[in-house]
Amino acid sequence: MSFPKLQSIVLDTPDARGLAEFYRQLLGLTYRPGDEPPAAGEPDVNGADWLVLTGDGGVRLAFQQEPKLKPTTWPDPEVPQQLHLDTTVPSVEELDRQHERALSLGATLRSDRSHDPEEPLRVYADPAGHTFCIFVAS
Repeated sequence: MSFPKLQSIVLDTPDARGLAEFYRQLLGLTYRPGDEPPAAGEPDVNGADWLVLTGDGGVRLAFQQEPKLKPTTWPDPEVPQQLHLDTTVPSVEELDRQHERALSLGATLRSDRSHDPEEPLRVYADPAGHTFCIFVAS
């Protein structure tokens, strides 16, 4: 029996280039060849539609331009989170370091369970409103 292979996780966003840059810096990913930002003053043809970042192990995170996206309001149920990304770090100290990085890149803290003895974590919204978690792997 064969199965489809997951190729990419795709995030809709009103600003494909801006969100790609956020995750490129947050996760240390690189642009797929041809998707790099244009030279200063040049039009961003790819950034107006679809961009792909790649990482170790074949990870692909893609961004699709969607000007009418409604950001999630989680934990408020008005606009639920339809998808979120989980990321891990090895220690609470690293969780704190990554917290400061995420905020400096434009993330918004939505929930802080960094003092939870079982599973320290924080939940953020990226600049387009998608939620993602950083937690300490056990």
